[in-house]
Amino acid sequence: MSETGPHNDMAEPEEHLPATRGAHGAEAAVPGDPFADPGHPEHEFRRQDIDEKAATHSERVVAGLFTLSMLGTLAFITSFVIFPVDKYIYVFPLGHVSALNFSLGLSLAVALIGIGAGAVHWARTLMSDEEMPDERHQASADDELRANIEAQWQQGVKESGFGRRKLVRTTMLGALTLVPLSAVVILRDLGPLPEEKLRHTAWAKGKALINPNTNKPLRPEDIPVGSLTFAQPEGLNEQDEDFQTQIAKAALMVVRLKPEDIKDKKELDWSHQGIVAFSKICTHVGCPVSLYEQQTHHVLCPCHQSTFDLSDGARVIFGPAGHRLPQLRISVNGEGNLVAMSDFEVPVGPAFWERG
Repeated sequence: MSETGPHNDMAEPEEHLPATRGAHGAEAAVPGDPFADPGHPEHEFRRQDIDEKAATHSERVVAGLFTLSMLGTLAFITSFVIFPVDKYIYVFPLGHVSALNFSLGLSLAVALIGIGAGAVHWARTLMSDEEMPDERHQASADDELRANIEAQWQQGVKESGFGRRKLVRTTMLGALTLVPLSAVVILRDLGPLPEEKLRHTAWAKGKALINPNTNKPLRPEDIPVGSLTFAQPEGLNEQDEDFQTQIAKAALMVVRLKPEDIKDKKELDWSHQGIVAFSKICTHVGCPVSLYEQQTHHVLCPCHQSTFDLSDGARVIFGPAGHRLPQLRISVNGEGNLVAMSDFEVPVGPAFWERG
């Protein structure tokens, strides 16, 4: 019996080896080498390569997809303009959805899919699809390589038909030009322009200070010395659509001090019988200030411990807040109710661009 080594037992049968020569003249297979290059398959011409009518049809399909993309972009911009934020529509099977969000998503999808599908169909039916081998080369580019790349670029432009097929070129450029407009328009959705809204609140001359717990006007006798209460402007209702937006600026903190304990002259002038009103919104990051220390007249923000002295114009005595709490000038009307004499003199809340 002849001896056989372990490698002989695992040897590949010759019929399983690659062909001796590939279809495009590849190197001959070395016996026992499973990685020999089989070469490229023979190129098969597409219908568009041999039939100009088919090529023209494909060109029209590509142009149609690019045109569809342009219509999608125009629909996106139109939807953004005509649909209000609070409009809802029923769409089966999604149910009730925002008309604005649904139309924006659908139209932008059409715009992007139109460009993508048009580019894919153009590449698969009109551009050259013949595979060409290229030998590996060094990473550094020499003059010959640059010339070769330029020649390949020119050849690619020629084979793509970009210069010859004006309909495809025009519609593609139109689609690519319009799509960025979607991004420009959607920037408008970052929110309405603030205008002067951050500088003003719901307070105005003559508006009564309303107790939010009883919804009744506050009177001087309702506030004993040393107590703290909260107030909101007359006419502000929790059922209002913009209630949260308005109360976030107009929330008021009302404290009664002994007039002789008030150190700041302006604070005393803007008070009524020792009753002072300050914004409840911390000037650090906008947390509600509510922890009042009766003996020191200090009020503390629970978020980051900013501390304000309500007997000295609500100046900051500790913590990261950068500004005093704005004071609201108050008085009483003919009915004996506490009322505002104006809006806040400065914007409420965080530093607000250094009060700029």
